[in-house]
Amino acid sequence: MPRPRRRLVSTCIGSVTAGLLATGAALAAPEENRAEDSGIAMGAYLDYGPNGVARIRQLSRWLGGKDIRVGHTYLPGDQWAGIEGRVSFLEDWARWRRADDDRMFVLNVPMQARNEERVSDQQVGRLIRAGAQGLYDEHFRRLAERLVSLGVPDTVIVLGWEMNGVTYTHRCRPDPANWKVYWRRIVDVMRTVPGQKFKFDFAPNRGTDAIGWTKCYPGDDHVDIIGMDSYDQDPGQTFDDQISQPYGLQKHVDFARAHRKAISYPEWGLFRRGDNPEYVRRMLGWIEQNKPLYHTITDYCPHGVWQCKQNPQSSKVFRSALTPAVPGPVTPTPVVPTPVVPTPVVPTPVVPTPVVPTPQVPTPEVPTPQVPTPQVPTPAVPTPQVPTPAVPTPQVPTPQVPTPQVPTPQVPTPVVPTPQVPTPLPEPSTAEPSPVVPSPEVPTPVDPSPSLLEPEPEPSPEVPEPGTPSPEVPKPSPAAPSPVGPAPVTPGPAVPKPEPTPTRPLPQPQPQQPPLNSMQWCVPINFGEWLSKLVGKQSVCVKIDLGEGSGFWPF
Repeated sequence: MPRPRRRLVSTCIGSVTAGLLATGAALAAPEENRAEDSGIAMGAYLDYGPNGVARIRQLSRWLGGKDIRVGHTYLPGDQWAGIEGRVSFLEDWARWRRADDDRMFVLNVPMQARNEERVSDQQVGRLIRAGAQGLYDEHFRRLAERLVSLGVPDTVIVLGWEMNGVTYTHRCRPDPANWKVYWRRIVDVMRTVPGQKFKFDFAPNRGTDAIGWTKCYPGDDHVDIIGMDSYDQDPGQTFDDQISQPYGLQKHVDFARAHRKAISYPEWGLFRRGDNPEYVRRMLGWIEQNKPLYHTITDYCPHGVWQCKQNPQSSKVFRSALTPAVPGPVTPTPVVPTPVVPTPVVPTPVVPTPVVPTPQVPTPEVPTPQVPTPQVPTPAVPTPQVPTPAVPTPQVPTPQVPTPQVPTPQVPTPVVPTPQVPTPLPEPSTAEPSPVVPSPEVPTPVDPSPSLLEPEPEPSPEVPEPGTPSPEVPKPSPAAPSPVGPAPVTPGPAVPKPEPTPTRPLPQPQPQQPPLNSMQWCVPINFGEWLSKLVGKQSVCVKIDLGEGSGFWPF
């Protein structure tokens, strides 16, 4: 709506001062016993600078402690420096906003410098086209950076407000198409600043004014809130007219609902018709019915209801509607004491309990049975009588010499043991210890008896050897026994085994056959079934040699 430049200059000082003095007593209203409100964020434009911040608390007390959640101010539009946010009062508003997470900071931002200098439509058209081409992008980038740096990145920005009117240089009518392009450029530039969370509010005047405001709508992607500034003035003689008129209050609600946007009322208040309590009552009812995101009344003369004292009836309605309901005094319910009737104590007669003697029952003695221990007879083992032969012939045992296991690469080399000649053991290997073979005793040399059987040579087991092949170990030749001690034999090289080879059982000596023309009697010994299981079956054998020199040689 058209109005002089009184938002950003110190005008109406006398009216404001008088209002503050007149309401001084009312500012001390108690803050306790608050009632819950409808949840709609409410505020008021009280001043653009620090005074506006300070008066928020005073307005809250005047309204009986109502929570004023919206702080609303304007950037000056006379120079680009003001539009860039290079004004000190932004710091005061940012501090107020940061003090409570539930608060909302609403900032009206002009789109052009010299915003209230009555610039002609022809010149406004040129400015709009320059903005659409990006000539003013840097100014709005600096504003976004300024707000983020102050800690208010979620500011609600009412950009180019009342664009359907004829007052401001950022009006839409001279070039609606480029005006929408210009709006979108500003939004895109400000959204590129890191950390921003801005919400952009598209807020025309109520009614047609110079152009139907829907023709200036820049699109859902670049609008977060659809607002409306509505004062008590034409078009519309009554509040119902303001609702139903073209581009009126109902059109605003329907349009926002169709585009799935929240609504707001950044500016509303009295104007052409003076003190009009009916308008205030109906406007507050409309707000309560349609639940905007926020609303702020313009509270200076002639629009206000608190700082402007020329609207006392409207002020009374406003205060009564927004002051939280205080619950009435609670009448305590009298406590009627209940009479205590004493209960008579009736003594309980004590009946003695007769003592019944417990009968003594003798415990019978149970004799313990004597279990005899069975006597196990020890079997008598008879000692066999072995007759001593007249002329015993010493038996020369054939020593069983284990053959050293010498691994040979892929060629098995049989090792034939030499009778009566001990084969030296290979040197111990660090890979696997070899069994220690005892050296056989060399008996007194005698003529070999033809009855002695010569043991057959046994082949050495084949042991695979990975790696470098070992030299062949020469096979020892059998030699006749000699009384002279055995000559030393050079041991073969000890070849380490990379892996342990399972030890094969040594060949068991064959039972020695009795020599020819000899007699041997064996008598089995029976120790009984029980002892035989422990010691095994035993026998005693007697051998009588009937050799050639015995005198019994039959041939």
